[in-house]
Amino acid sequence: MERVQPFSAQDLTSICKILADTTEGITGTEIGYLLQDCRIPDVSPEITKWKRLFNAFVEFQNKRQFGNHVLVFINRTMNPVQYTGDPNKFAERKDKLNTVLSFSGLYLGDDGKVRWSKKASSLDEAMSRANRLHTALLMRKVHNDVLAFCKTELLKDNYFHAVFEAMKSVASKIRQMTGLDADGAQLVDQAFGGENPLLAINPLSRESERGEQRGFANLLKGLFGTVRNPLAHEAKIEWEMSEQDALDILTTLSLVHRKLDKAYVNKNS
Repeated sequence: MERVQPFSAQDLTSICKILADTTEGITGTEIGYLLQDCRIPDVSPEITKWKRLFNAFVEFQNKRQFGNHVLVFINRTMNPVQYTGDPNKFAERKDKLNTVLSFSGLYLGDDGKVRWSKKASSLDEAMSRANRLHTALLMRKVHNDVLAFCKTELLKDNYFHAVFEAMKSVASKIRQMTGLDADGAQLVDQAFGGENPLLAINPLSRESERGEQRGFANLLKGLFGTVRNPLAHEAKIEWEMSEQDALDILTTLSLVHRKLDKAYVNKNS
């Protein structure tokens, strides 16, 4: 790659916080190895991960007056072979990095390599370039089970099928947890209905908790009735699914999945 202009402190901060996030980022050991592999001096190995990476980038950039070393580090870190066990992590990092890199006229591809692209002039344009809907869902920390069922559709900005596939994930999880084979409202009634339901989102020891259980069941029925069933029977061209609608529905499904993750399973029901 030709000479890259030095990155601003703001750009470097964002890049380092993505790569060296406290919980989801690369480890301190990995940072040390990658800096050595890229021949970037590790000037402050004892401090917080992202600040350690930031100081290394800045020190090298100030001496050389270019930003190529940052891209070399990103290329090493984002080598796809390192993410074969967790492809969602690769997609998440790639989208976040692309939102930042696009302001410098750069783009990280599916092969983990940074290339030149048209420079973004606004955050809206940057998020669009990095796949607007997918990035927005990641920023909202949408449940992984939602993303797993609609990843391909999301990458194509196919909102209709993204929502349809994500709705399937709810029924699939309920069937896996209960052993039932029903679908839609019937599945909800069998799983959450009655005095001693197969699935309970709380201990059901108080009337307020039983009311929450009924409300959750009604929410599920509403989602099946207003989202899943129409999508299953209408052609895409006849059923408008806007980006905002898709974002709101997928976020609601994320809430449903989190509730199911914590649900009580009654094996004796």
